[in-house]
Amino acid sequence: MDIEAKLKDLGIQLPSAPAPAANYVPYVVVDDMVYISGQISAGPEGLITGKLGADMDVAAGQKAARQCAIALLAQLKAACGGDLNRLKRVVKLGAFVNSTDSFTDQPQVVNGASDLMVEVLGDAGRHARAAVSAPSLPLGVAVEIDGVFQIS
Repeated sequence: MDIEAKLKDLGIQLPSAPAPAANYVPYVVVDDMVYISGQISAGPEGLITGKLGADMDVAAGQKAARQCAIALLAQLKAACGGDLNRLKRVVKLGAFVNSTDSFTDQPQVVNGASDLMVEVLGDAGRHARAAVSAPSLPLGVAVEIDGVFQIS
């Protein structure tokens, strides 16, 4: 499968891999594994901010999570020297959802990222996952997701 062609078919253009905002690296490659730092929800118009259960609904949260997944793929492309076809599989996503104490639909929000991975990568996109609540996230963003990927 040509991942770049699939992205194009879906109308998804990967942005440049975002630079880290502090003293860390965007990814680490160890043997055939890539560990990608948390990617915050941002789109072409800027940061996607809000709190699920207060001023955002699940659908808006899913869109924010989808943007995190796109940023993860952009970082993965950089880690693979520009060749996304080196990807063997998505191993795990760890997601944090900026949400109220009473909000309990974090897994549905994070489906925005998980569904994109499967849509783009098929079975190689199926992964283990954590979806947890956070009382706040950096810059007030709605979602932050990190990832572990296996490459060739």
